[in-house]
Amino acid sequence: MKIIKRKFDAVIVGAGGAGMRAALQLSEAGFKVAVLSKVFPTRSHTVAAQGGIAASLGNVTEDNWHWHMYDTVKGSDYLGDQDAIEFMCRQANEVVYELEHFGMHFDRLENGKIYQRPFGGQSQNFGGAQATRSCSAADRTGHALLHTLYQRNVYANTQFFVEWMGLDLVRDEQGDVTGVTALEMETGGISVLQAKVVLLATGGAGRGFQASTNAFINTGDGLGMAARSGVPLEDMEFWQFHPTGVYGAGVLISEAVRGEGGFLINKDGERFMERYAPNAKDLASRDVVSRALTMEIKEGRGCGGNTDHLLLKLNHLNADIINRRLPGIREIAIKFAQVDPIKDPIPVVPTAHYMMGGIPTNLYGQVVTPYNTGPEEVIQGLYAVGECACLSVHGANRLGTNSLLDILVFGRAAGKKIIEDLKKMPHHKKLHTNSVDMSLARVARLDNQKNGENVAQTAEELRKAMQKHCGVFRFPDLLKEGVDKISEIAKRIDNTEIKDKSKVFNTARIEALELSNLAEVALATMVSAEARNESRGAHAREDFSIRNDDNWLKHSLYFKEGRRIDYKPVRLKPLTVKSFPPEARIY
Repeated sequence: MKIIKRKFDAVIVGAGGAGMRAALQLSEAGFKVAVLSKVFPTRSHTVAAQGGIAASLGNVTEDNWHWHMYDTVKGSDYLGDQDAIEFMCRQANEVVYELEHFGMHFDRLENGKIYQRPFGGQSQNFGGAQATRSCSAADRTGHALLHTLYQRNVYANTQFFVEWMGLDLVRDEQGDVTGVTALEMETGGISVLQAKVVLLATGGAGRGFQASTNAFINTGDGLGMAARSGVPLEDMEFWQFHPTGVYGAGVLISEAVRGEGGFLINKDGERFMERYAPNAKDLASRDVVSRALTMEIKEGRGCGGNTDHLLLKLNHLNADIINRRLPGIREIAIKFAQVDPIKDPIPVVPTAHYMMGGIPTNLYGQVVTPYNTGPEEVIQGLYAVGECACLSVHGANRLGTNSLLDILVFGRAAGKKIIEDLKKMPHHKKLHTNSVDMSLARVARLDNQKNGENVAQTAEELRKAMQKHCGVFRFPDLLKEGVDKISEIAKRIDNTEIKDKSKVFNTARIEALELSNLAEVALATMVSAEARNESRGAHAREDFSIRNDDNWLKHSLYFKEGRRIDYKPVRLKPLTVKSFPPEARIY
């Protein structure tokens, strides 16, 4: 197979909000930038973000970044690194105003200021009254954000490789990253994209669960690339289950519905969240609300013939509010639940939504490798931002609207740091002689496999196993069985076969390569979850039901080699202010 080689200053894998924000920084500075995307950039999963961007503008209620920081630390169940959280919250207002100047169409208040709505886990005065902090564009904030960034990148001459899939990192003898191998999805051709810097911005891996709010492209590609090259994955046991996925479809019903005044009810018409979070009620943090829904179903108060879902009621709201503030939600409810929310409540159930863990990075997006005997070391030439990365600003549970803030703040921060690096690197480092061997071997194995496993069937088994063994509540026997089950499926993935090579137009090949990435993520998740003997944030164990700060206030690190787990301490010291010590998490 002929291998095409191309050279760039920077290669960015992923064209979502994080990747495009970093690309914009680099292209405007005059560097040659390539952005790889499996789909057209404006179809990246950022487009599905509905609710808004958290920033303490104070346009509706009094607010400041320090309150936002407290809420984020508390929401993380104190596993978030407080220096990174301060960094993010202090820059929130700036990146929102920057977006406004880029031309993003935010909704407006009557006085012309950016519209803000309440969201879960947000408070005034360190846990007091509900804050109104989410800057939104109706319920299509991610859509507006992604189109704004794409237009700016086109103007800045960013080069997009559309329908290209990143395969593997290329590293030299010193371990520095010197590029990536990539597959052109239309032709099946493999290229080496040599770069002074590689940035992974491939998003999450929610398609590893049977019921997920994620797009089909969210297959953990960046995490697979990192794990295969020896980079550990951090805090992979923490997966957020969004309380309100459409029952039977998984499509997200934004927290913005509850922010606008909607609320949850059980089969008796009871507003049950008052039992679980007497102050915040329906706007408690997502892990609290998801567990509450699960308990209602478990105790027989679910709705429908199988009592297996709850109802999200917003038909008490004015139809004008729904049509103006929540038009996308109404459209989703009609299409996927066959319910018009102006008239009837929406059936919902907790659904896999967001990955808090990922590739370990510092504040500037540089990928770091931890060492037991000393400080973290930067892997030269490698960056990661967005959902595939772990700083950690979200800890054990992410607050709604902090995800779009995360990609903006750290996409920009990574872009600034990469510019500094590139100015010190006049020449490309030499490519290793066997730089493409791993990728060629992976693709060749798929093409030459005979009498192997069916890709789609194996993928479905993996998703069912993750759903059963690593859900909202986790049980010791299921976790142990889950490690064995995922390990067995991972072995079978090495023997998957593309059944009809003459008709697949590379689709089956792509799905098989994506499945190998999902397997890396699933193994990291199951092994890390089985090892953490406490309940914290989204990780709720039946046998260790309380948080254990004495023994478990630390980040997990999963190494693919030997499926080894190690740990590193949480950074409890902020950059400039007093820290927030762990305390009981009450909403």
